[in-house]
Amino acid sequence: MHSFMKSAAFAAVMATAGAAQAQEDISITLVPGLTTDAFYITMNRGAQAAAEALGITVDFQGAEEFDPVLQTPVLDAVIARGPDAILIAPTDTTQMIEPLRRASEAGITVITVDTFIDDGRYQDGAGDGDFPKSYIASDNVGGGRMAARFMADAIGGEGQVYVSNVRPGISTTDQREEGFKAEMAENYPNVEVLDTQFNENDASLAASQFNAVLARNPDIKGVFGANLFSALGAGNGVEGAGKAGDVTVIAFDAPQSIVDNISSGLVDAAIAQHPAEIGYFGVMAAYAVLTGQSVPTSIGTGFTVINADNVDDPDIAKFIYSE
Repeated sequence: MHSFMKSAAFAAVMATAGAAQAQEDISITLVPGLTTDAFYITMNRGAQAAAEALGITVDFQGAEEFDPVLQTPVLDAVIARGPDAILIAPTDTTQMIEPLRRASEAGITVITVDTFIDDGRYQDGAGDGDFPKSYIASDNVGGGRMAARFMADAIGGEGQVYVSNVRPGISTTDQREEGFKAEMAENYPNVEVLDTQFNENDASLAASQFNAVLARNPDIKGVFGANLFSALGAGNGVEGAGKAGDVTVIAFDAPQSIVDNISSGLVDAAIAQHPAEIGYFGVMAAYAVLTGQSVPTSIGTGFTVINADNVDDPDIAKFIYSE
């Protein structure tokens, strides 16, 4: 929460500074991980709110799937148009370093949002990918730990669970898994975390993987879905196996589809990021750099846990991602 408070204060300062120094010819492009995901659509909404406050233009340009092979040509096209800054959710920690270096070498300010390149530590003179000015995102390790605590409480502190994940090499989902496993290892010794199942963002595969895990481990108690499709697929697998009352499903992210599944009981809880804040702070940070101000190299945003107890609360509804 402390990092979120710092970032909120930072944004307020930037908004004030920006209003006084509005430069309408500043152009920023937001390149999401993919354009069709409610998380990134909500992020863009926050980015546009910041753009309106500053009197500048922010474009939204991305691929329809989360894939560095698809994201790279989109990025190259954006670089060719020459915006002042690029906010990007890189789709791979290593494969997107060189494409983004091309932007930096073209004199374009680079800020990563949601995901990062290299080790995510920027401007420290170490590693191939330290050239972005800032990384703005949720604390994904912390979110994974939060999911583990909810899971452990739900299953009575003992039993077998596993992580349903996309694939290795995506900074956010790697960190969520890392945090989940670390929390269980450190604080819940009677919870056994089985091998991670990687589904390549395919909910159908995630569902069939649950059935395979269940066949090997008939007493499985829980699944942590590290992203939307992992959680949806795991939830569908649990339902299809008739195990909805026996297996706890914790989701990361909170689009309407996940929230509907919380209401129906298919998903027990969702760890909701605040993507609108990420987009808002991203634009503010880029504007600050472009107007000669310094920014933190890392800005953290918060989480909200949504479950059956609060899913209908109007104060919680604002954290549901919307398309």
